[in-house]
Amino acid sequence: MGDAKSMEKGKGWMTGALARQRCFHHASREAVSRCPQCRRFYCRECVTEHAGQLLCASCLAVQNKPGGGDTFSLARLWLPVGLVGGFFLAWLFFYYLGVVLTKMPMTTHESGRP
Repeated sequence: MGDAKSMEKGKGWMTGALARQRCFHHASREAVSRCPQCRRFYCRECVTEHAGQLLCASCLAVQNKPGGGDTFSLARLWLPVGLVGGFFLAWLFFYYLGVVLTKMPMTTHESGRP
């Protein structure tokens, strides 16, 4: 871990970087916050506190509309379920192919060549 002096140095760098940023909507105003969802910088008038976070108006509107934000959705499950299901079907296919090939008589496997 770093000492207090190096932590203060890092903190000063972050404050300085934020001080150089300008509001996304008002170029003449200094940014005071960065929206955690869209990652843009905004002034005090362009952000609102919601659920312990400072969000911009557009991200807040998306989060508050029905079906938006961090609500649970079955659509998020399609990719993992599809991947697992596809893997399982491929495994079943090759498993039963192996079972069929092992039950065939040995004469079927011989090509008759010396």
